Amino acid sequence: MALLGTDRRVLTLAFARMIDAVGNSFLIVVLPQFLDDVVLDAAGGAGAAGAAGGTEILGVAVAQSVLIGVALSLFGFLNSFGQPFTGRLSDRTGKRKAFILAGLALLGVASGAYVFAESYAAVLALRMLQGVGAALAIPATVALVNELATDATRGGNFGVFNTFRLIGFGFGPLVAGFLIELGPYATPAGTISGFTAAFGVALLGAATSFALVALFVSDPEATKARAGDDLAVSVSDSDAGGLDPVFTLGLATLFMAIGIGLFATLEPQLSERLRQGSVLFGLEFAAVVIANVVFQVPIGRASDTYGRRPFLVAGFVVLVPSLAAQGFVTTPAGMVAARFVQGVAVAMVFAPSLALAGDLAKEGESGTKLSILTMAFGLGTAIGPLASGFLVTFGFVWPFAFGGVLAALGLVLVYTQVEETVSDAEGIITPAAQD
Repeated sequence: MALLGTDRRVLTLAFARMIDAVGNSFLIVVLPQFLDDVVLDAAGGAGAAGAAGGTEILGVAVAQSVLIGVALSLFGFLNSFGQPFTGRLSDRTGKRKAFILAGLALLGVASGAYVFAESYAAVLALRMLQGVGAALAIPATVALVNELATDATRGGNFGVFNTFRLIGFGFGPLVAGFLIELGPYATPAGTISGFTAAFGVALLGAATSFALVALFVSDPEATKARAGDDLAVSVSDSDAGGLDPVFTLGLATLFMAIGIGLFATLEPQLSERLRQGSVLFGLEFAAVVIANVVFQVPIGRASDTYGRRPFLVAGFVVLVPSLAAQGFVTTPAGMVAARFVQGVAVAMVFAPSLALAGDLAKEGESGTKLSILTMAFGLGTAIGPLASGFLVTFGFVWPFAFGGVLAALGLVLVYTQVEETVSDAEGIITPAAQD
């Protein structure tokens, strides 16, 4: 089996992240409907703002679609911008497990508290709390996965971790949709709505992840003993005269993640262009996730043997046309194929880039280094929908052309600024070996 040989603690972290991702991804489906049907409908149901499909904030009428977008994006931006700080703090303290548990606790409490939210301000406060929770948990988790690996297993470890995370992220919205659709539910304590059931499951997921980490995960002794003091993030590489390779990988990850996020806001345009319904849109959306689930582990493990850089370069080479093609396809089958190829490209980039950054991280600085990549990924998936919503007003092709240009820029950056870190890679001659 592909998972044989993976550290038990890494498997526990991966499984815990999968369960937590199911609960968190619930909100992609649940929160817009909850805001629209319960919170904003009650706040704006009367008066001119309510009649126009909006509500008043501080006396100003605002469209409900804008308010929902702000609530959804707030989590991503707080999570992303907080990660470098929490990653560095976890390096200084050397207590990865404590940060993970604190983050999971905040995520769980906030998920359950939505049941009691009766105002838009309360929802925003809970989204902010979840953003802080994710910022605490994600860098420490990724750093711990890195520190539990060796140079020979790092790519495989990140492949396993990302696979489980994506399974949770991919299936969460589907389960949430069924929970809402089939509600309300009769319970011994009374009837509960589909929204309450979904928030309860999200809370249960965070609690289960908390228990798994608390019981089966421990900090490596090296982390406790060697937490670094000099944890500055470099932009340039003074020795090579170019960009710092980890910073370069962060930029490349940002461009890749923007390409992933472009698709999320285009369902109305895709329905008209491809003459399809929500089921086909869901399949097209899931194609990237499916490809990642299939290829993350084998590609991550292959990068341990054949090197990180070949997969990074090849991934961006494939990413450019797969993104651009989505602006020109005219059938649902063509879109599914293009999205699946994009997913293969993402799998070729993400696990090897995390592994390469982990190779370069010194003892006690994994949180600082790897948070650059996790921050970039979260920021990209938040920027992507905003960018596509604006660019599609100029024509359907423009969001995907923009994504293709960013992918090409990522290719140039990786090819010129990132060197191989697996010194004994089979069949690879690294730039360092040629000198």
